[in-house]
Amino acid sequence: MKVPLLDLKAQYLTIKEEIRSAIDEVLESQIFILGPKVEELEKSIAAYSQTKYGIGVSSGTDALLISLMAIDIQPGDEVITTPFTFFATAGVVARLKARPVFVDIDPVTFNIDPAKIEKAITKKTKAIIPIHLFGQCADMDRIMAIANTHGLSVIEDAAQSIGAEYKGRRAGSIGHLGIFSFFPSKNLGGFGDGGMVVMNDEKLFGKVKILRVHGSHPKYYHKIVGGNFRLDSLQAAILSVKLKYLDDWSHDRQKNADEYNQKFKTSGLIEKGLAVPPRAIYKNGGDKNYHIYNQYTIRTKKRDELQAHLKNNAIGSEIYYPLPLHLQECFKELGYRRGDLPVSEDAAGSVLSIPIYPELTAEQRDYIFATIVGFHA
Repeated sequence: MKVPLLDLKAQYLTIKEEIRSAIDEVLESQIFILGPKVEELEKSIAAYSQTKYGIGVSSGTDALLISLMAIDIQPGDEVITTPFTFFATAGVVARLKARPVFVDIDPVTFNIDPAKIEKAITKKTKAIIPIHLFGQCADMDRIMAIANTHGLSVIEDAAQSIGAEYKGRRAGSIGHLGIFSFFPSKNLGGFGDGGMVVMNDEKLFGKVKILRVHGSHPKYYHKIVGGNFRLDSLQAAILSVKLKYLDDWSHDRQKNADEYNQKFKTSGLIEKGLAVPPRAIYKNGGDKNYHIYNQYTIRTKKRDELQAHLKNNAIGSEIYYPLPLHLQECFKELGYRRGDLPVSEDAAGSVLSIPIYPELTAEQRDYIFATIVGFHA
């Protein structure tokens, strides 16, 4: 049996006719850049995310970049984030000649450890970018309290977490700005690159909207320098179709995760050192933490051997992420050394993501579980 890490073809077959119809509408209109399809998606995503405004942009990376531009990040400014994330989170900071300052993660959730943020704040600190990694929100109440005390902006990197909730509040709605990625592998993925910035502040909304079109307002008149960050109408049309199914897909991911958790618990593998991804219970949050499992990430000291075993049995897996950002060659001038952020480094050496997508069959799930059990046996 062959089980890919993600099977987008299986998803497409369930909504094929709706997708083709949506594409045909755009082709008939011949409006390919921004336009009514993008505006429709922006309103829908904003409402879905419990925010007032949404701005469709060209990618999740550009959503981060334009958000930093909107809060006027300048060369030499410092932005606090974690090293255990996709490169774009820190890469956009460096592109603006600002300095990414890395804070270690919580060993349970993989998200930024709020207890370690305050020590990293200096007079140059301007913002915090918490990442809602793998589909689970960071501890936003504590992060916002720190930010408010020090007058810092907060950009929620929810690229992997659209629809996730923290104490009943949707990812992207708690900070000053929130960003989503519509990369094809995301829970809500397009047929190419795309992203969204959401916010509740009208002034930030206006600025992001202008920055998206080279800083022009009105057209051909430029008070600020922006970029070409526009979302294509085709992507917006496709995403609008998919958005209708997102909650059902997230629920199916949760059911698959619950099944994995129960099987691993009863198998005895947890006692042997295998760790499964828990749903964090934040103080005063009860069970309102809503994990949407963009990835189902296990931890084991025999990670590399297990991944090789899965590959030999035609099961897809991936390491997110094998080398934390503070140890990347491009950031060597920041002065970090191995051992500076030990929790992130340990995670990088032990995590492995296995298939969790909604279309997984019971037979496939049983095969994945049996293969992992067989390896440990």
